[in-house]
This record gives sequence, C-alpha cells and structure tokens, in this order.
Amino acid sequence: MYQKFGLFIGGRWTPGSGTMDVSSPVTEKTLGAVPIASVADTQSALDAAANALSALRDMGGFGRADALHKIADEMLRRTDEAARMISTETGKPLVQSGREWTLACDQFRWYAEEARRIYGRTIESRVPGGRFEVSREPIGVVGAFTAWNFPAALPARKIAPALAAGCPVVLRPSSQTPGVAMVVVDCIRAGGLPDGAVNLVVGQTSATYAPIMADPRVRKVSLTGSTRVGQQMIRDAADTVKKVSMELGGNAPLIVYDDTDLEAALDVITPTKFANCGQVCVTPDRFFIHESLHDAFVAGLIDRTSQIKLGDGLDESVTMGPLINARRLNEVDAIVQDAISAGATLARGGQRSPDFNTGHFYEPTILTGVRDSMRVFAEENFGPIAAITTFRDDDEVLTRANASEMGLSAYAFTTSPARARRTVETLNSGMVGINSFALAASEAPFGGTKYSGMGREGGLEGIEDYLDTKLAQIVI
Repeated sequence: MYQKFGLFIGGRWTPGSGTMDVSSPVTEKTLGAVPIASVADTQSALDAAANALSALRDMGGFGRADALHKIADEMLRRTDEAARMISTETGKPLVQSGREWTLACDQFRWYAEEARRIYGRTIESRVPGGRFEVSREPIGVVGAFTAWNFPAALPARKIAPALAAGCPVVLRPSSQTPGVAMVVVDCIRAGGLPDGAVNLVVGQTSATYAPIMADPRVRKVSLTGSTRVGQQMIRDAADTVKKVSMELGGNAPLIVYDDTDLEAALDVITPTKFANCGQVCVTPDRFFIHESLHDAFVAGLIDRTSQIKLGDGLDESVTMGPLINARRLNEVDAIVQDAISAGATLARGGQRSPDFNTGHFYEPTILTGVRDSMRVFAEENFGPIAAITTFRDDDEVLTRANASEMGLSAYAFTTSPARARRTVETLNSGMVGINSFALAASEAPFGGTKYSGMGREGGLEGIEDYLDTKLAQIVI
C-alpha cells in the first residue's frame, strides 16, 4: 500500500534505499513494505531543503498564503482517502480519523492567514535622526519529528507554520504510521511550492534522526514524542545551537467538584478518555472525584464504558480501536496489574479483550481506590485506563493535582465561576479545560510546561518559533 509514494525529496517521490514492514494493530498482519532512507537519502533531503530556503522566502507571505490555501483545498478533497489510511495504520475509528484530518486541514487554513501577518515594528531611537526597525525572518531549515497517535494532525502542526514563516521542512514521521504522512505530503504538492520546501524521510534513527540533528543548516527542530526522547533531542540540539520546541508527555488531572452536573460531565468525559484507546497525551489520567459524587460517578462511568464497542476502526459501528502495538498492550496491562497488586480495586476491564484472537485490544478499564503514589497515577498511562481517587476540599485537590513533574493539560468540572477561575489560576499546566476538553484547535496555542515541554503549536504563538527577530538601527 506504500508503493504509490515512498520518500519525498526535492519535490519527487523516490524509492529509498531499502524497505521496512508496517503492521496492522488490528490484525497484526503486514500492511506493506515502506521505503526507508539511508544516511545519504536524508542528506539529500537536507540539501534540498537548504536549496529551497531562498525561493520559499522570496515567495513572500502572500504567496505562501495562497499555497497553503491550495494545500488545504487538496486535503479536503482527499478526506475519505486520508481517514481510511489513518484508521488502517492506527486502528482508531473512522469518525475519529475524519476529525483528525479536519484538524490537520485547519492548520493550513489558519497559517495561510498568519503568513500574511508576520509583522515588524519601528521604534524611536535615542540617536538624533535615527530609528530602530524590527523585522521577522524565517529561521531556516526545520527538522520535524512526529508520533504515531495523531499521524496527520501532528505533521500539519509543524509543517503549516514552518511554511507560513518561509522555512523548508524535513519531516521524519513515526515508522508505525508512515502512510498518513505520505498522504499529507502528497497533498502539499498541490501548493506549487519550490522543490525541497517539504521533504519526507522514514527509517532508522541512525539514518534519519542523526543526520538531521548534526546538520548545522537545520536551525530549528520540533518534536511530538516522549519526555525521554525530548530530553535527548535537547541535548543533541545543543551541539549546533538549534532552537527547539517540544510537545512531550502528559499526566493530566481531572477534578470533578461537588457542584458538577454529573450526567453532563460523564457524557463528555467517557468518550474523551477512551478516544484513540486512551493514547492521547492530553487525555485525563488522574481522576480526582469529590467524595460525595464518587459512587455515582463510578456507576455512570461503568454504564457508559459498557456501551463502547471494540473492533477495527474501519468498521463504522466501532467506537474504540486497539492499542498501537504489542509492547503498548503489555505496558498497559502491567500498569493495571501493578495498581491492583498495590491495593486498587478493579471496577471494570483490566485485561486484553477476550473477543479477539488477534490485534492489540484492551478493555476499557476503571480502577478505584487508587493512591497518588501508585504507578498508574504517578506516570502517564497512555491507555484506556481511568484511575480514580477521591478528595474532600479544594485546597487538597489542587495541591495533589499539581504534584506531578508533567504540566501539559488539566481539567475540572464545576458550575461555579469563582471556583473555575481559581482552578485555572492554581493548576500548573500549559492548558486548562473547564467543563471542556476542546484544547486542540488551530487558532489556540497548544503546549505544556515543566517536563511536558516548551514552545507552542497553533494560534499566533505557533509561528513564533519559526521566525528570527532582526534589529536594525538606521540613522539618516
């Protein structure tokens, strides 16, 4: 299924220097052999990007805006194809895949307009007859590294602002979902950008990551991935003083206060928690439920999760797909069993689904009586696990919610405006949702604090990391 594409270097699809099998998380069978890059292939991609820098810059903001709109038009035209590719490679339900592709399209629409609004400014100088001029210029070649859980939205979040700013990109997507990245890049061809403006390489770390990080022409790298990988990338970027932006792990708290409209909250919490089989960095992991609502909350969550249908995401009746691979399946099960051994109560799920002989299917799982020190609470579980504890008062729960080295997202449900405001001000997190989980939008800055990363994607802030600021003192 990958023969149509390949690596994309210098405006052309190329066969690469070898192949690597990609497996289905649903059937565990091979989907196809994807072309992979050698060190020389990655070097060619870097050369092509460097050669495209001047031409992309010379297009100007209005020219790049027109190109990004054409890309978005092509993406919308190919929505069905793209959604099926997302579901095939990740197993997530088609409706979720379609929403993700729409989010990816929105990135190009938003940054098409931001490309027209890269403003400078003039400052009065103390020197007689002088003035300062501040201008914004593309930072240079960008290395973009993306994860498998949102294989369309994550590349779009990096490519769209980079192109809007005038920066060529070398994209290295996850080797578990290369086909989706290939469809994204193929749509980008419709923009008529200079050859080399966007390049795609897939393959081993030594052949892709290492050359990108070592090349001094790459002035900025952007990662969506684990905190461990981000820490290593920051160290590697220091050798050539690259600018970095990192969207890393999360361990989001969810606070349900005693004044919450419980039924309305459960209707939102359940599909959010179990979307993409829980493999979402901003999904709630640590459930803090007021003790007066605990029993009703657990009963309502059990009732709603019992209606979740597991299966192949290409089946339109399915509402939850599999975990991405066997390693993730084993890790999720180990987290659950560790919690049970430590004294948590299994209220639902807690095992690989017995309804499937193949595939990485794990039942929606609810744990109660969880203590803050348990692994399921202390670490990002990245799976279909709702780990529940109780609290009595606001001060207590806010302190406990902040007791994490992660700071990507946090959520609370309340009907009190004052309580909502205090919660937003107190939680140490890059993003906070009150009665809502809708944080990922092209017009809003997405990102975290502490060990969850740095920089922002989306909104007017999202283009900042792709621009250098130049100051000129002009005396006439």
